[in-house]
Amino acid sequence: MLLRSAFLLTMAAALTGCNLLNSGAPGRVEPVAAVPGRVSIGLEEAIGARENPRIIAEYGGVYSDPDVEALLAGIVTELVQASDDPSRRYRITVLNSPVANAFALPGGYLYVTRGLLALANDRSELAAVLSHEIAHVMANHALERARVVERTGIVQKVAADVLSDPLVGKATVHRSKLTLANFTQEQEVEADRLGIRIAGNAGFDPFAASRFIDKLQKYASFRSAIGEQDKADGFLTSHPSAPKRRELAIRNARQFGAPGIGASGRRDYLKALDGVIFGDDPAQGYVRGREFLHPRLAIGFSVPPSYRLENTRAAVLAAAGRNRAMRFDGVTVGTATNPAAYLASGWVNGLKPETIRQVRINDMPAATAAAQAGQWNFRIAVLQIGPSMYRIIFADRGNGSAIDAALQSTLKSFRKLTPAETARLRPLRIDIVRARSGDSVSRLAGQIKGTERRRQLFRILNGLNQGDPVKPGETYKIVRD
Repeated sequence: MLLRSAFLLTMAAALTGCNLLNSGAPGRVEPVAAVPGRVSIGLEEAIGARENPRIIAEYGGVYSDPDVEALLAGIVTELVQASDDPSRRYRITVLNSPVANAFALPGGYLYVTRGLLALANDRSELAAVLSHEIAHVMANHALERARVVERTGIVQKVAADVLSDPLVGKATVHRSKLTLANFTQEQEVEADRLGIRIAGNAGFDPFAASRFIDKLQKYASFRSAIGEQDKADGFLTSHPSAPKRRELAIRNARQFGAPGIGASGRRDYLKALDGVIFGDDPAQGYVRGREFLHPRLAIGFSVPPSYRLENTRAAVLAAAGRNRAMRFDGVTVGTATNPAAYLASGWVNGLKPETIRQVRINDMPAATAAAQAGQWNFRIAVLQIGPSMYRIIFADRGNGSAIDAALQSTLKSFRKLTPAETARLRPLRIDIVRARSGDSVSRLAGQIKGTERRRQLFRILNGLNQGDPVKPGETYKIVRD
C-alpha cells in the first residue's frame, strides 16, 4: 500500500451491488428446470460459482453456526414457497464480517454477514432482507448490472483514449456512471417491492423492511469512524436515500393491512442468535473504545479522546470530524531496513526529508516525519518489530499543528502486549438477557463491552428509539466477551 497525494481514508470499501440488504449459510445448489422468461440456468450458475469464492474471501470467509444456518434455511424455504418461482434453489452463506451487508449472485447464491444478523430482532426482519435478495435473483438483476457495467467500461475507455478535451472526457465518464447508478437504484426499488410482497405472502410482518432500513442507517453511522454516513455524491449510491426507501417500503407493506400483522418470530430468532460473534474478527484484532489490540501480533495502542476508531480489513482508521484522520497498518520489510531509511524510501508523496527523526518508542526503533500533499498535512511514524514495519499516519486538512500532539500521544501508547494480556482478549459475542423489574436502558447497556457508546449501541441493536423504555420480561441483546 502506498500513500498518495490525498489521505487514503476510504472508510468502508464494500462490493458494488446490493449494500446493506442480503443473506447466507452453506448449502447445496440443485439444478432446476428452466422457467419461461428466465435466463439460462447454466449461465446463472456458472457466474455464481465463479464469483462465490471471491465474495467469501473478500468478506473474511464463512462464519459457521448450526443454529443460525438452520434458522436461515427455514426462512428461505418459506419465502421461496411463497414466491412466483418456487422451483428455484438457493445457496445461502453467512460471511464472517462485522459490516452489516447482504447481496445476491446469479444462480441463487445469497449472502448475509454476521454483522447484519446482529441487527435483526426477529425472523420477519431477516425475512425482509432475504426476500429482497431473492427478488434480485428472480429478476435477473445481477446479470443486468453486469451488462451495464460492461457498457460503462467501454464508454470510459473511449472517453480516456479518444477524446482530446479532458473536460469533455470527464463529463462523458460522469454521465455513464449516472446511467449505471440510476439503473441500479431502479433495481433496488423493484427488489424492495417484490421482496415485501414475497415476505407478506409468506406470512411475515411486511412492515419489517421499513423498520430494518432505519436500523441499518443508524448502525452504519455508529460504525463509521467519521460518525456519519458520507453524503457526498449520494445520488451515485446503489440505493435510494433511506427516508425515500422507507416511505416506499411502508407504502408496499400497507397493501397487506395495518402495522401489527404477520408473524415476527422474535423468540426463535434471538435464541439462534445467542452467542454469535459480534464486531471484529479475532484474526483482525479488536477495537475496544479508543484502543486497538491485536492478540496475534501482540501489539496495542490508543488514539486521543476526540478520535473514533474503526477496524477494516485493509487498515485501522480513525477520524476526528471530517478534517482530521488517522490510518494504521503494517508491512513486512525485513530486518535490514531501519525505520528512518524506510520512511525515506519513496512510499510517501510530499515527504519533507529534513523532518525525518529517528527515535525509540517504548524500547522499539522508530522514526517520524512530516509530509504535505495538496490541502492535507501529514504526520507519519513507523515502528519496527522484527521484520514488520507498523505505520501510523495522521492527516489534517489545516496547518497540521493539531496532529503533532495526536501522533505523539498515540506513539506514547503503542506497546507490545504481554502474554497475559493477549490471553485475556476474547471476541465479543451477542448475549441474550431478560429484563427484570427495575431494569432500564442504562442498566442493561452498562453491561456492554467494547465501546464507550453503550446506550447508543444498545438502542440500535434492540430497535429502541430515544426515550423507549425496556419492558420487564422482554429479552434484549447486549454485547460482552
